Amino acid sequence: QVQLVESGGGLVQAGGSLRLSCTASGRIDSINSMSWYRQAPGKQREFVATSTSAGITNYADSVKGRFTISRDNAKKTVYLQMNSLISEDTAVYYCNIQGTYRGIYVSKWGQGTQVTVSS
Repeated sequence: QVQLVESGGGLVQAGGSLRLSCTASGRIDSINSMSWYRQAPGKQREFVATSTSAGITNYADSVKGRFTISRDNAKKTVYLQMNSLISEDTAVYYCNIQGTYRGIYVSKWGQGTQVTVSS
């Protein structure tokens, strides 16, 4: 099985910054996409950012220019640097990793980490 460990969430004032990280371990050989999603109370989970093995990144319009996704393939870790945080960024943030293990497709969600932005 694949395990994902997320960290970096917390309480921050509006305008502040946080850096989330998500590290994969276990049965995964090749990681293709590494992504972040978030779910605010009473809302559906929504896409935040993604990074592909080809080096392509994509962001939700709501976070463009404020958030930066990066990855360390050797460490099987994805990061989300969040700057200029606003109250609307308050949510549980989940990482998602997709790849393969011995040729078999693997997709795994992290356990989630709470980000709370106070105004």
